[in-house]
Amino acid sequence: MPHHDPVLSIGAVAEAAGLSTPTIRYYEEIGLIPPARRSPAGHRRYTRRDIRRLKFIRQCRSFGFGLDEVRLLSTLSVSPDKDCSEVRDIAARHLASVRDRLAEMHRLEKQLQELVETCSSLCRGGPAQDCVSLAELASN
Repeated sequence: MPHHDPVLSIGAVAEAAGLSTPTIRYYEEIGLIPPARRSPAGHRRYTRRDIRRLKFIRQCRSFGFGLDEVRLLSTLSVSPDKDCSEVRDIAARHLASVRDRLAEMHRLEKQLQELVETCSSLCRGGPAQDCVSLAELASN
């Protein structure tokens, strides 16, 4: 007798994969995961394999990969004819993007620090409409 994976509801799969049921439905809607099998009553039915796929997607998303990148990584994860260097290339591009955003955040941090310091040194109290720092923001 062949071994069969237990059939699980979307709620059970969501809990096991650490995702919400709307997220799972969305991933199905956009084709990130294949359509779930349906019970005679029309309820979605999943297996442990689906949980593994969803955990993989959740992990990719936690690294900040976009849906298109996740789709590509998911395809690569089951592709016997693709080279694993493609995974490295996708990750390297994403790393470069993260580093660009970090540099931008550091610039923003510096600008905000300067604003706070300006406010601290120039603030005389009084009506906000007369605030020197707000006037400087408006002039830039």
